[in-house]
Amino acid sequence: QVQLVESGGGLVQAGGSLRLSCAASERTFSNYAMGWFRQAPGKEREFVARISWSAGSTYYADSVKGRFTISRDNAKMTVYLQMNSLKPEDTAVYYCAAARTYGGVKRSQYDYWGQGTQVTVSS
Repeated sequence: QVQLVESGGGLVQAGGSLRLSCAASERTFSNYAMGWFRQAPGKEREFVARISWSAGSTYYADSVKGRFTISRDNAKMTVYLQMNSLKPEDTAVYYCAAARTYGGVKRSQYDYWGQGTQVTVSS
């Protein structure tokens, strides 16, 4: 069982930056692909970014491409989401997730989820 704890959310003005962190409890963290999703009020949870177990492969939703960067430090058992040029439409609860096999863009591909961290971008 992998426990995931997100941190780093908060209130920021449009154009600003935040870095989210997701710390894992499992020492086999390096075996998991990791992803970030977000859920805005009244909307479905949507894919944001994913990274392979080795960090050799990343993939982003079109809405965040060029503004967000996903990375991981397997020694620290942590995955990050650097968010730049934030927009009000990025406001959501952000969740990290771990996949035992391939972690793609679908929620069903992930086996473990964190509790989420709120990101609010003011205009």
